[in-house]
Amino acid sequence: MVAMLSHAEMSRVFQRACVRAGIPVRYSEGFNPHPRLSLPLPRPVGVEAEEELLVARLYEDPAAQSASDHAEQEAAMMRALAGQLPEGIEVLGVTLAASSASFQPQSAEYVVPIRADKDPGLAPRLADEIARVMTSEHCRVERAAGDRKAARSIDVRPFLRSIRLEGGRLIVEYTTGEAGSIRVDEILRLFGLRMEDLAGPIRRVNVVWETTKLQNASQQPRSDSGAEDMEDGKRDVD
Repeated sequence: MVAMLSHAEMSRVFQRACVRAGIPVRYSEGFNPHPRLSLPLPRPVGVEAEEELLVARLYEDPAAQSASDHAEQEAAMMRALAGQLPEGIEVLGVTLAASSASFQPQSAEYVVPIRADKDPGLAPRLADEIARVMTSEHCRVERAAGDRKAARSIDVRPFLRSIRLEGGRLIVEYTTGEAGSIRVDEILRLFGLRMEDLAGPIRRVNVVWETTKLQNASQQPRSDSGAEDMEDGKRDVD
């Protein structure tokens, strides 16, 4: 199941698919060159996702091509890449952007399906919890840290834009970026949800992206396995 792949494993899937598809991905320089690919918003393990973004730096700057050349190359790359990806990953589109373009996630939604039909009291309890959270000034959770570091108390309330119950689903719209974000496990703990309360896999949808310009056009996009810790919007470096 693709949802169970880690960020590092997903990166390798796309690296190999690009090689087999013949996509002219640029490589870094040095003794151990790496393909310049990045997944700017890493997907938590076990979470399905829509509208994921793969950024690949190519040898040829698309800005030098005409609009008709763009369309033809985008269609050819989409067909080639789609034919090399495993079941469960679908290419929705390919867009050629200027080599100086950078893509930053701003917000997204987690859709959490709940077993409201199995537990009649679950939906009313969640409605009360939603009201409590959205009217609270602070919502603190304990965030586990890696490498044997002590857990930290994090206020996740600033990252919560809206929360609603809709058709047996808890939908959490949240912000993400350099300031941080909320994690999937923290949402479950915030609302006291157990795995047996879920009616299916959690899905991330409606990602909003901001396109900016790199200060240095040769800047390497983030693609290393450490980016898996970026789900909270920043690296845990302290």
